[in-house]
Amino acid sequence: MQLAFTEMDTPVGVLKLVAHDHALVAVMWDNEDHKRVRLASLVRQDDHPILLKTQQQLQEYFAGQRQQFDVPLDFEGTEFQKKVWQALLSIPFGETRSYKQIAEQVGSENAMRAVGAANGKNPISIIAPCHRVVGASGKLVGFAGGLDNKAILLKLESSTSKV
Repeated sequence: MQLAFTEMDTPVGVLKLVAHDHALVAVMWDNEDHKRVRLASLVRQDDHPILLKTQQQLQEYFAGQRQQFDVPLDFEGTEFQKKVWQALLSIPFGETRSYKQIAEQVGSENAMRAVGAANGKNPISIIAPCHRVVGASGKLVGFAGGLDNKAILLKLESSTSKV
């Protein structure tokens, strides 16, 4: 299946947005390891309706005007990964969860490492907020977009959620 993509400048660098006809399938980082998320062939399509909607919602998010996204999503992964990614979607804006809390939420309380691995393979960064998952001590650990960008996103959310 061929996928459409566009790119957008953001406060955390250039993001590549990828969709098929019915849903968003990826938000990729400028410095992306292409082995992290495998995608079918891509064709640039800046006027793709799902990509336009995603761009608009991300712009609103970065401007502090949006706390939830409502673009249709299509996650490609194992059943366990999909459970973890769905759990990410339930983390409220401006809050964080530990890997242990996510493991408990998906019914695998001792699977913190597996949750970490699934979190690292999350294909839809920011929208499925893997940046909201932190170490047990609250320390920022592991993020495909880099820890600096994770800190930027968490700071944006903490300042916006107080407004």
